[in-house]
Amino acid sequence: MTQYDYDLFVIGAGSGGVRAARMAKQHGAARVAVAEEYRVGGTCVIRGCVPKKLLVYASEFAKTFKLAESYGWSVGETSFSWEKLIAAKDAEIDRLSGIYSRNLNNSGVEVIEERAEFEDAHTIRLVKSGRTVTADKILIAVGGTPYVPELEGAELGISSNEAFHLESLPRHVVIAGGGYIACEFAQIFAGMGAEVCQVYRGDTVLRGFDDDVRSHVHEELVRSGVRVITHTVFEKIEALPDGRKRVHLDNGNHIDTDVVMYAIGRSPHVDGLGLDKAGVALDPNGAIKVNAYSKTTADNIYAVGDVTNRVNLTPVAIREGAAFAATVFGDTPTAYDHEDIASAVFTQPPVGSVGLSEADARKKIAQVDVYKTSFRPMKSSLTSDASRMLMKLVVDGETQRVLGVHIVGPDAPEMIQLAGIAVKAGLTKDQYDAACAVHPTSAEELVTMKEKWTPPELKAAE
Repeated sequence: MTQYDYDLFVIGAGSGGVRAARMAKQHGAARVAVAEEYRVGGTCVIRGCVPKKLLVYASEFAKTFKLAESYGWSVGETSFSWEKLIAAKDAEIDRLSGIYSRNLNNSGVEVIEERAEFEDAHTIRLVKSGRTVTADKILIAVGGTPYVPELEGAELGISSNEAFHLESLPRHVVIAGGGYIACEFAQIFAGMGAEVCQVYRGDTVLRGFDDDVRSHVHEELVRSGVRVITHTVFEKIEALPDGRKRVHLDNGNHIDTDVVMYAIGRSPHVDGLGLDKAGVALDPNGAIKVNAYSKTTADNIYAVGDVTNRVNLTPVAIREGAAFAATVFGDTPTAYDHEDIASAVFTQPPVGSVGLSEADARKKIAQVDVYKTSFRPMKSSLTSDASRMLMKLVVDGETQRVLGVHIVGPDAPEMIQLAGIAVKAGLTKDQYDAACAVHPTSAEELVTMKEKWTPPELKAAE
């Protein structure tokens, strides 16, 4: 029997890789190592979800100060320091990364702070030291990386990675993209006082979400001061003599700005890994092909998280990592169910969504019932804030099962976690209605909506 240096070697110390390594040890794997070329914690902890939400919190205060006056508070002179915020953010990220490292060490997992690349299906070369190691099983958990467009002057722009480390708050920002990262950063910068233009090729932002959610978020972006320019894309970027950049759009217009940011998607971070040497195949979109148990086309190599492009969310990578460990080292074959996964978008106001959109439901289900409402949150009742809240239930008209829940408004991400349990459990509209409302809350609308909503085109056909 071949002797290997490790029972499991994990490439990538993000949330999925760390969870898989620690659980593999708990299941009895004797020798486990994790290699990470950047920092332990992965995109989410280091330059993704966590620091982004800290910036979202910071950007909300300007509006909070203003609204506080409506509740009797006299707010004095305020000022904002980008430098102080980034220093505090960096300290928190250092703390969290340290926790991840300690948890690995306490679990008996070896942490190797080097880039790892394949030599063959069982051999890994550590780039910095030049040494090679062997492993029986290998898990790829390297995540994704921001996509940078191929256009003239592309090097003049930044991605979300660099946005977390800007030396100062820009006066003007142009953001390419209409997904959740683009929308979140547009309002982050706008809330801090920057002038923001968001450029998107489509009709409205957040492609893939329910249409009512998309329209609602688009309106709130504009209400928050973001200039949203649709039906166009970047053509080229040029440097101006004063240090600014000029973004040329394919509609013939141009925008001069301090910072150009790309938020047009992320790609699996596979370049240079040597996957061909290991017999690991990619799909047409460049993601690693895996089966239901996260096994690649190489019998001993597995992959979890964004590098597989299944559902690109940190909690999903964690669950996939746990399922991998149970399958390979726990003698319990486990395939993670990717249906009905709740998600949040930290726009202002934020989004919570789980299950089918109305459009997707109408493609799959013969009869669809829709319940929705839009209202000013109670917290805004004494203020001039015109922002509204949206709540929507998508229901199977025959079985009354709730297929989708979509919320835009304060605390939507907190609400959708619990709504996600109900959707996953297959609860019906009658069971929602049977629950007593908690008053006064926005969440009570989820169990008090009685009147079905009919699209105008269907009303006309009746």
